[in-house]
Amino acid sequence: MIHYYRKGTAPRTFVLFHGTGGTEEDLVSIGNMLDPEAHILSLRGEVNENGMNRFFKRVAEGVFDEEDLKMRAERILQEIERLLTHYGLEETALYSAGYSNGANIIAGMLYLFGDVFQKSILFHPMVPLKSGAALSLDSTEIFIGAGLNDPIVPYDNTTQLMQELSRQGAFVTMKTYEMGHRLTLEEVEDAKAWYSAR
Repeated sequence: MIHYYRKGTAPRTFVLFHGTGGTEEDLVSIGNMLDPEAHILSLRGEVNENGMNRFFKRVAEGVFDEEDLKMRAERILQEIERLLTHYGLEETALYSAGYSNGANIIAGMLYLFGDVFQKSILFHPMVPLKSGAALSLDSTEIFIGAGLNDPIVPYDNTTQLMQELSRQGAFVTMKTYEMGHRLTLEEVEDAKAWYSAR
């Protein structure tokens, strides 16, 4: 899997997931803002949708190919485990951050595999699977950034995601913003403040 790796100085690894049309370099600066000492492992989605990179297929705007999501979530988890071993990071705390499609694949992994990340930052995510989350998330802390006027992600959908993750035991903090689907500096700074305080 195409990826970017930056060696850190702390026993923490941040796995980053870009939005639709992005690359493995898109969120590196945000990862650096969140934790300049952490190892950074940023992945490129393997699905090509009209020239745009994604982490899983969709059948329409906001309608996911759930079987493809499940298959790719498992493949991505295996790839993360392989890369952690490759870079000697198996003993580090594992965190994740993603925007839009990247946030959705993280949410899908949490639904499917439970406590795979100790902390996750989800910028503008949606409910990934209609079946809901099934496994315990008692060891997971999650920050969700949502747009009140997001034209792509309905606010009610993100609220449902927060409720489903909380129901499985995750400690979820959700903040809302006025800037639609855009990822703003205010949102990143709020995520950093949340992350630094925990």
